[in-house]
Amino acid sequence: MKFGGTSVGSAERIAAVARLVEERRPRQPLVVVSALGGVTDQLIRGARMALHRDPAAEAQVDALQQRHRAAVEELLPEGSERERILAHVESVLSELRVLYKGVHYLEELTPRSLDAISGMGERLSFEIATAALAARGIPARAVDSRQVLLTDDTFGRAQPQPLETQERLRARVSPLLTNGVVPVMPGFIGATADGVSTTLGRGGSDWSASLFGSLLDAEEIQIWTDVDGMLTVDPRVVRAAQPVPEVSFAEAAELAYFGAKVLHPATIRPAVDKGIPVLVLNTMNPRAPGTRIVADAGGATGTPRALAFKKGLYVVLIREPRMLMAHGFLSKVFEAFARHRTSVDLIATSEVSVSLTIDDPTALPAIQADLSDLGEVQVLPRMAIVSVVGRGFCRQPGLAARIFGALREINVVMISFGASDVNVSFVVSEADAEPAVRALHATFFEGAAA
Repeated sequence: MKFGGTSVGSAERIAAVARLVEERRPRQPLVVVSALGGVTDQLIRGARMALHRDPAAEAQVDALQQRHRAAVEELLPEGSERERILAHVESVLSELRVLYKGVHYLEELTPRSLDAISGMGERLSFEIATAALAARGIPARAVDSRQVLLTDDTFGRAQPQPLETQERLRARVSPLLTNGVVPVMPGFIGATADGVSTTLGRGGSDWSASLFGSLLDAEEIQIWTDVDGMLTVDPRVVRAAQPVPEVSFAEAAELAYFGAKVLHPATIRPAVDKGIPVLVLNTMNPRAPGTRIVADAGGATGTPRALAFKKGLYVVLIREPRMLMAHGFLSKVFEAFARHRTSVDLIATSEVSVSLTIDDPTALPAIQADLSDLGEVQVLPRMAIVSVVGRGFCRQPGLAARIFGALREINVVMISFGASDVNVSFVVSEADAEPAVRALHATFFEGAAA
């Protein structure tokens, strides 16, 4: 059972989590929690302030202290356990103050330092959640993921080491489950073999939960969030968004990767490997059925299941007439991106040009310099990918006509169709992304047109 930031965002929400865990105790739950809602952003914001020697960084720590103390005092009765948890809060925040001071004086914020800082929200929340369960009479034990989840040292995007992590889970977590104790672990964070704190990247708590579930051969993995499962589209864009009862792993992975906010893209992989169902559920409405993600979902083929979009992209165009009939050209293009550790989302090719999209512009100047040896390079900023996701798309006549008929007023810059049987994706300007999504939703999901 993984609970996101909104699910543990206050004392009231943490108490609701405790009730949900209590209901499922006979099924031997392992609980994974995120930081309280908004805390990770606040930690990173404070680090940036410290980097620029902004005295307001100290105020960020004070605000975190007040918020967490208030949650503890509301959740726990007076006594030794409350004092122990309050002391834990003070200890973690004292460490944070030291780190901020180091950033301030060195005027340097390394990826390693940022991982140590940004993971502190989970270090606070999992101890508070454990105490809240115990206060309700549920036998619970806090297990620090940094002692279980072994990763490499790619700070900011650390990669888990499954075999070593499985050994540690079996040693530290399995005995608790066997004895009816509920383990409570922080998501998002791990540690290297030398014990240095790492993070899995933003949204990595989902990945933590899915990895733990797969390595323990869980019956199912529950992702508790603040919406009634996966929806046909982001409800903030289209009010008529509808819940999707069931999707396949392939569909969910495409939706997650191309912008659906409910799941971290990597969440699906460990579950796929073991064939473990993933349920997306709503802590605010726990009786809602949510969305079940399985290996092979039912339903009609050739019909869109949901829409997703992803902004903040860059389209890179490489044009060179001399590439006509030249072998090895594409490998040289991808070598440039691999050399600078930058992943590509979509790609389209012709005889004399290549178009592709990236979402991380950090190494873009260096990539452009490398690509300039291959041809003329143009970069289009502020672009977006819109994805129509379902299954059996390549065998459905007329689908492309309906999609692009809905987009007749939208300028489409790039199209990817046929690379996947579950996804039709195209690139538009950021300004056109939401109008495109609304038009598609009206065509496929609303009223008689659907």
